[in-house]
Amino acid sequence: MLIVPAATLVHTKGMHGDRYCEILLVHPGTGGLVADVYNTYTLNDCPAAQWDALDMKAVAQQEQVPIALRNGPRHWLMDRVDKEPVGDATHADFGGIEMVRLATVALGSVVNPAPYTVHEVDRRTVFTFGRGRRVYELVAADGTTYVMQTWSQQIDPTLTQADLARLGDRLQLPDGWTFRTRRLRSPLRVVTTAAPAHVLQDDLMNSYSQETG
Repeated sequence: MLIVPAATLVHTKGMHGDRYCEILLVHPGTGGLVADVYNTYTLNDCPAAQWDALDMKAVAQQEQVPIALRNGPRHWLMDRVDKEPVGDATHADFGGIEMVRLATVALGSVVNPAPYTVHEVDRRTVFTFGRGRRVYELVAADGTTYVMQTWSQQIDPTLTQADLARLGDRLQLPDGWTFRTRRLRSPLRVVTTAAPAHVLQDDLMNSYSQETG
């Protein structure tokens, strides 16, 4: 592991559509399992050959954790991320792929939760989707709205951004939930600097954040 100043993570712009991958190092924490989330973004674009060759049991042994999970490849949908510095950043090498720790996820008692299960993520960020950008949203039965932050090729390797507008025909949504898409008339900001983000995945492992106002 390598420690570097966290200031390198403060502002990231022009990221819409960019590819990345993550590794989650799962270990016991207060109240259940937690995962330290390592991400390739800004360091590399998750080279496919190296990613496919990763031995996750070997990664878990290397990092001395019970379980290591792969997450990706994925593509960002926001235009900008602002992240509050929280001390030095931890870099790691997994099978020749450099990653940096960006967040911690509370998993509870289940390592691989069912789709549409909300988790708290301590990431201390502001995600901004620009004016005119098309967004993809889930609306829960109680009216809570979640915006897609990344789309995944983990379940469907052929999924493209052009397919997202038609996801409503594919998703197995909970009763009372709906999928919609719209074009933003003003920027959409998901602000989670002072409280954990509430994040879920659909049945294709696309990730969504609860909108914050």
